[in-house]
Amino acid sequence: MLKIRKIEPTDDQAVKKIIQDCLRDAYLNIPGTAYFDPQLDSLAEYYNDLPKSIYWVVFDDLKKEVVGGCGVGPVPGHPNICELQKLYLKPEARGHGLSKVLLKKALEFAQVYYQKMYVVTDTKLAVANVLYQHAGFTKLDHPLTGDEHLACDTQYLKDI
Repeated sequence: MLKIRKIEPTDDQAVKKIIQDCLRDAYLNIPGTAYFDPQLDSLAEYYNDLPKSIYWVVFDDLKKEVVGGCGVGPVPGHPNICELQKLYLKPEARGHGLSKVLLKKALEFAQVYYQKMYVVTDTKLAVANVLYQHAGFTKLDHPLTGDEHLACDTQYLKDI
């Protein structure tokens, strides 16, 4: 059985591995992507200390392991805009609607604090692009100022 819960410090290394494995598989293990984010070693602490932010993990009770996760955090310089952050799933957790569930949860959380949600992705992540387009995100022509993931080539924004 899968459950979604707030990240705990004991989840940090599992989430880091999932994020980096997914990006490596898409040949996005390059500077300017989440692969090199400095907070990857301590995501629980990072999101706990960051105002108006949260990170959830998907935990498989049968296997006793984290199989994915997703977060929401502010976009520097844009007080009314949050970012959907680090939505990644292990290959075996894909294709079951978990990304849609996580996105819905993120949007519900974000509505309390923000007016818009920003997403950074890449054309190499085709399934992610379809998810965001189906959820009503509008593709932008350029990243927002303050975006640290400039190696990614696709950005979206959605009113929430």
